[in-house]
Amino acid sequence: MKYLFFSYLFICSVSLFSQNLAINIEKGNTINDLKDQIESQSPYKLAYTEDIKSKSSFTTAFKYENINVKDLINNLNTQLPQEFKLLGNNITVKQRISNNSQKEYVLSGIISDEKNVPLMGATVSIPKLQRGTTSNFDGEFSIKLPQDTYQVNISFLGYQTITKTVSLDKDRNLNIQLEEGGETLKEVVIEQNGKAVNIKKPQMSMNSLTMNEIKQIPVAMGEPDPLKSLLTLPGVTNAGEGSSGFNVRGGAADQNLILLDDVPIYSDSHLFGFFSVFNADAVRSLDLYKGGIPSKYGGRVSSVLDIKQANGDYKDYKFEGGIGLISSHLKAEGPIIKDKASFMIAGRSSYAHIFLVDNSAQFYDLNTKLNYRLNKNNSLSFSGYFGNDLFDIGDSFATTYGNTMGKLNWKHRFNEDINTDLSVFYSDYQFNLDLDSQSFDWDSAVTSYGLKYDWNHYLSEAIQLNYGLEATYYETNPGTLLPKDESSAINFLQLDKKYAFEPSAYIDVNHKISEKLNLRYGLRYSMFYRYGPQVVNTYANNNPAMYNPDFNIYEDAPITGSTNYDSGEVIKDFSNLEPRAALSYALNDETSFKASYNRMAQYMHIISNSQSPTPVNMWTPSGPFIKPQLLDQYALGYFRNFSNKKYSLETEAFYKDIKNRVDYVDGADLIGNNNIEQVLLSGKARAYGMEFLFRKNTGKLTGWLSYTISRAEQRTEGNTPEEPGIANGDWYFSPYDKLHNLSFVANYEHTEKWSFSANFSLQSGQPVTYPNGYYELGGIHVPNYSKRNENRLPTYHHLDLAATYTPKPDKKKGWQSYWVFSLYNAYNRQNAASVRFTTNEDTGFNEARRLSIFGAIPSVSYNFKF
Repeated sequence: MKYLFFSYLFICSVSLFSQNLAINIEKGNTINDLKDQIESQSPYKLAYTEDIKSKSSFTTAFKYENINVKDLINNLNTQLPQEFKLLGNNITVKQRISNNSQKEYVLSGIISDEKNVPLMGATVSIPKLQRGTTSNFDGEFSIKLPQDTYQVNISFLGYQTITKTVSLDKDRNLNIQLEEGGETLKEVVIEQNGKAVNIKKPQMSMNSLTMNEIKQIPVAMGEPDPLKSLLTLPGVTNAGEGSSGFNVRGGAADQNLILLDDVPIYSDSHLFGFFSVFNADAVRSLDLYKGGIPSKYGGRVSSVLDIKQANGDYKDYKFEGGIGLISSHLKAEGPIIKDKASFMIAGRSSYAHIFLVDNSAQFYDLNTKLNYRLNKNNSLSFSGYFGNDLFDIGDSFATTYGNTMGKLNWKHRFNEDINTDLSVFYSDYQFNLDLDSQSFDWDSAVTSYGLKYDWNHYLSEAIQLNYGLEATYYETNPGTLLPKDESSAINFLQLDKKYAFEPSAYIDVNHKISEKLNLRYGLRYSMFYRYGPQVVNTYANNNPAMYNPDFNIYEDAPITGSTNYDSGEVIKDFSNLEPRAALSYALNDETSFKASYNRMAQYMHIISNSQSPTPVNMWTPSGPFIKPQLLDQYALGYFRNFSNKKYSLETEAFYKDIKNRVDYVDGADLIGNNNIEQVLLSGKARAYGMEFLFRKNTGKLTGWLSYTISRAEQRTEGNTPEEPGIANGDWYFSPYDKLHNLSFVANYEHTEKWSFSANFSLQSGQPVTYPNGYYELGGIHVPNYSKRNENRLPTYHHLDLAATYTPKPDKKKGWQSYWVFSLYNAYNRQNAASVRFTTNEDTGFNEARRLSIFGAIPSVSYNFKF
């Protein structure tokens, strides 16, 4: 009888253990959901305290189709921070007791794709502790964990997830390569940033575009253009078709800091704005900061455009390029030493000049990147860019201009917690005008030399520090006038060269207060020294611009004397503290509020009376008569992801206040003016508005809708209360004010062979100053103008379409190609680039004439890689 009893118990226990369950737990489920599933399928009961119930919302999903209770308990103990035990028919759940004396080790590594290209934003999660981290721009990650054995999940959008079991009994370093998975794109594209909103990250007012998105947006001439693609984002506009530069939240083009591999670029366009200087083939990532700008960035008051060049492939040689109607491009990359050193070189050139008679318009540029991994703690790299434009009209004149940039970089890891990045760089912009008809040359240039030393310091999972130093030396040549021969009527003229030095230091703290509240706060201290040699004029009451009440105009003030500064002698110096702060508060995993504040100082300026930069515009440093611009910007936003991140919504309200914004007086002569302070007045500016960005992130149809309603104004009062200043000292529209800015981008993957894209843009017309009447003087009609920027050009809008055809979408090796057919300005809208007022010679009446640059422009390009 006794044996029968024990046999019965054994059979019952085996029966219980062998009973299989189907468990499906989704992210956000609670311990109650797990309890219901187990108890509905078995006689087992879950027992836990109320404290466990309140803390046990699962951050990881797991699913078991057919698992027995014993294996389920083992898996739960591996994946969850709670401890599960089987006692008879009860499963007890307890919180693990943390041992403060338990040793901690660092799990670190590099996550890359199959080409050894680092993946930024890859997720490393440890389900057992419900903790994780993400990889940085170089694919590196690091996290401190208690000694134990863990399942580690590594995932990235568009790639297959990898799970590794890691025994953490010492510091471990992993090199992870992810393979492409899920939907296959026509091109090998590295998605550096997920399209969905990062709910918990404090960073706001920042937009990123992938190279795949940029190449899908239709543009004029069919050439993918990173800068033109920015115009589809909220808060970003420009002066219109064929114009260079871009304007962010009502700011001027010179208020944007444009960085290529962390080196400043001083001119952003080719052929007077028809193309940007950035070759899409050579670009790896593009981030635009419009507000909430981290402390590591400084020197401009409107935005930061951070563009990174692509690294070369460490394993295989690869080539890609394209042939368009007026330009072509080619990129080559591959290993110099396999898995240790790589190169990337990309070139681009136009050939429209071939079809021009007696005239010429041409550009070319070259990008390069060299990488060398010394060991796991040290790597060296070189980045370079060279671009030039050549433009001439017959024998009348010829002009050449362009950028040159070079940078040497050393990355060093002291330990798993401290990484450094040391760089030295050179950057210049040169402009030359050869005027044969007058037999003279005009040369101007801005040159800078710089050093940056950045530190990333991991203190804990809750606190990370970023701090560093930066120093830049500037040489500016506003203009050199050179007679070409003895027959020239022009005398030699050298405008005053200017020299300046801008050192700075910064610190940023990323602070995780709780699962819901994350902060980033920091401080930047910037200095600026203006040096000789230079002779600086002095004026009565220190006012270079003098108001003449009899004629109601500003005139050049008489020069009362001058001060001669020797080489290296300080003419003027400035310093500013620039605090930065940002926070995010997550209501749940899909919704958050964010807020930010940043102060920024700008010491280098372009003085111009055009609404977009021109090649002749020259940078001018702050000094005795031009103070640094100072910005205070505030922003508040609401962010949400919908339907498992299929859709996302970003809304922001912002307010900007800028001090020391200079503007030119009526009738100012800016070109070749050695005493430019005599035609300038100092004032202030403000901009405010709301931005909306709605995105569809997944599916055959993807894209976004952006809308901005904003206002940008300036106020420039006179030097004394009796002076009118500009516009009688009242607020007037900034040249970059656009009340409405709407953009719609759609991409549709019809089949593996065919995809289609469209881009619609609508903007309020830019502010201009029209004549509001005229008077006759000696039989000549003299116009009388309205207040500054009181009028507007007509509303600007156009629709662009494109179709991409891939003949062999399944071919993954060898020669691969696709065609892009595009139509810019599909309904042939004649947008006004300017409106000119003239007198009709036949009728004698005054009339307005609209100048339009583009009508409908069809394009086709053939793109390939092998």
